[in-house]
Amino acid sequence: MAVVDRRQLVLQAATKCFSLFGYKATTMDQVAKIANVGKGTIYTFFTNKEQLFDEILRDVIIEMKKIAEREVKRDKPFFDNLHRVLDALLEFRSEHELFIKLSQESRDFGTPQAGEGLDKIERVVLEYLEREVEQAIRQGEIKDCDPKIVSVVMFRLYIVLTAELNKVHVSLSKEQIKDYFQLFLSEGLARQALNC
Repeated sequence: MAVVDRRQLVLQAATKCFSLFGYKATTMDQVAKIANVGKGTIYTFFTNKEQLFDEILRDVIIEMKKIAEREVKRDKPFFDNLHRVLDALLEFRSEHELFIKLSQESRDFGTPQAGEGLDKIERVVLEYLEREVEQAIRQGEIKDCDPKIVSVVMFRLYIVLTAELNKVHVSLSKEQIKDYFQLFLSEGLARQALNC
């Protein structure tokens, strides 16, 4: 078996382990067993569990960037692109077992590495949103604003509408989520502008 193939086997096995057991409970012995390689083979590619975990996160981030690039249509309005990208990324996140396990581990046990991994991924999404907001400002699609603040608000609002609202309200359809996103960020809640 080629060296590249074994490295890929180790990464696949490690992704499976982290997805099943979380960061804290995953061991190099488990990864070796699932990859069907000797534990020493893992150490020829990765110095420790942290480095292996970081490599998996890097691969996930690359995949997320590809998803975002695929969803953006430069001939479409900013809010249409934003909705498509956030929807695709959150769908990817909700279906990816690693995210689910890391979220659970961070919430239930406060494992620092799980929280840091999620934070790293969130930073990439926020940086992407910030660049898109900056471009929308330059193109005159949205008002001049602080892109960093707006990107955080957009991301948090989308998470609330897609994932957290269903704890206290019936889940919204994709169209309802888009409508509320438009209402809060594009149109505003006021019936009409106040004349002073």
